Amino acid sequence: MKFRRTALLMAVFAIFGASCSKQTNPTTTNRNTNAAVASSATPDPFAATRGVFAKDCQSCHGIEGKGGPVKLEDGTRLRVPSLREGHALRHPDSDLRKQIMAGGDGMPAFKDKINQQQIDDLIKFIRQEFQGGMTPPPEKSPMKDKKM
Repeated sequence: MKFRRTALLMAVFAIFGASCSKQTNPTTTNRNTNAAVASSATPDPFAATRGVFAKDCQSCHGIEGKGGPVKLEDGTRLRVPSLREGHALRHPDSDLRKQIMAGGDGMPAFKDKINQQQIDDLIKFIRQEFQGGMTPPPEKSPMKDKKM
């Protein structure tokens, strides 16, 4: 009888010990898993720029940057160029910067609405998101414009 009681107590202690070790391991495992998930998440380098695009550009150029016909609040109709093809692909970043800052051809000027860093970030965003990360055409050399 004494043998059975001892065996029973040992079994209870073994079960209790196993259950205690299982409770501490999941906490450690969960912490490690959560750390791995947090460290593997990649922040969006264009998060702020997406907001600028949505606020200032999307109403005319569209969510996908395709452009097309747009009717303004004053009733004026514009044919907005695509940011994915044609004109936008053939111009260096400096031309896009000038267009965004000064406007023209129906596009409003944004030099007083967004800062230079936001404009530069918009150009990077356009090149990456709408033009597949293409390398822009080279900047025009001031020496080429001068005749010797």
